[in-house]
Amino acid sequence: MSDQPNQAARDEWQARLYEASYNLGGTLRELNDTNPWPEEPVLGQAINTLATELWDRCFSVAEITKAFEEAAADLPRYAAGHEVRP
Repeated sequence: MSDQPNQAARDEWQARLYEASYNLGGTLRELNDTNPWPEEPVLGQAINTLATELWDRCFSVAEITKAFEEAAADLPRYAAGHEVRP
């Protein structure tokens, strides 16, 4: 029983993480779809800006690099062989 409040806090924390990621993804999709400079892809700019924002908030270069590399390496498993979401 004593673990339940702790589990509820962890569940809330994880929900906040997923919601932040979901919102960022949705905003970037909208910006991509309305990009007035298509020769300057939104995703590259966003990832670069995100990386610098993370660094500004005291994540290390090594932490940021590792997180991006691990996410990119895991994406094919999530995408199940699709290049774009069907």
